[in-house]
Amino acid sequence: MNQKHLKLLALAGITTGVIMACTSDHAKAKLNLLFKDAPKSGVAAKIGGEEITEEQLLGDAMLEYVNIKNQEYELKMAQLNKMVTEKTLGAEAKKAGISLDEYIKKNVVKGDIKISDSDYKKFVKDKNIPESNINEQVKERIYTYMKEQKKDEMVQAAVAKLTKSTPVEVYFKKFKMAVQAEAGKAPFTGDEKAKVTILEFSDFQCPFCSKGAKVISEIKKKYGKKVKIAFKHFPLPMHKEAGPASEASMCVHEQNADKFWKFHDIVFENQSKLDNESLAKYAKQAGADEKKFKECFDSKKYEQFVKDEMAYGEKLGVRSTPTFFVNGQLVSGAQPLEVFSEIIDEELNAK
Repeated sequence: MNQKHLKLLALAGITTGVIMACTSDHAKAKLNLLFKDAPKSGVAAKIGGEEITEEQLLGDAMLEYVNIKNQEYELKMAQLNKMVTEKTLGAEAKKAGISLDEYIKKNVVKGDIKISDSDYKKFVKDKNIPESNINEQVKERIYTYMKEQKKDEMVQAAVAKLTKSTPVEVYFKKFKMAVQAEAGKAPFTGDEKAKVTILEFSDFQCPFCSKGAKVISEIKKKYGKKVKIAFKHFPLPMHKEAGPASEASMCVHEQNADKFWKFHDIVFENQSKLDNESLAKYAKQAGADEKKFKECFDSKKYEQFVKDEMAYGEKLGVRSTPTFFVNGQLVSGAQPLEVFSEIIDEELNAK
């Protein structure tokens, strides 16, 4: 062992000693914890003789916990999908005497993947990518991404065909925890007594909320009155015009619920211009009485209502927008229709 190695070991020994000393000191200040089986289901701990439930323990960190559990499920599903692909297509590749990559290229993709101009334009439109931000390099990256997406779809189709007669047995389930979230006096559309209620915590100035609004529109078209959709105001502090826009929407709502949703759509289509004058113009376009709207808006009649809605969202653990609760089940962010449909269909079919 040379001198350099000895010095490194000596340094490592000193460092380890310091770390262990610090850890040792810190350990003296640790809580006195006794780990044991719960006396009954749902109990997480006992403090001074008082039983603490899982729900009490998580408190306002509930949504963060649900997100972590959902990420765990998605990770497992991604790994399972990878293994199924390797085993099913891998077996076919072995029969053909070629590698998996070669098999996919030759028998699944079957040549170069083509992306049409119409598909490219639709992608740019759906993703709200400004034309001014697209140069040749960006365009090339978009085409590459779209080709990879199409390749993945083709591979999935091939795997689906191979597993049709021999389904994959899965012994883990998606985590479910229904949060007790109430619509309260929030504007809603659909049947008030619908079997499924979606609470949408949203911000009129948030670009992701604009995408979420489009998905909500798709849900309305697909399910109609089978689903009740309630709009909960959650204007983020960074969006200075979101609060006034929320107040303005409630001034429209007090005149007519349908006009609220028209105003809602107009505002999300014009997020770049939400000054007071523009809000008054949008209210008029939605069919609201100008004089009544102005009196309501100028008096800040709904300022406290919006604050209360935000406080309620914070109590539930909402930290970002859009955040949805589908019969209490969390959906974070502007997810595609399929994500909502999976939960909605399950809830509608539940006894």
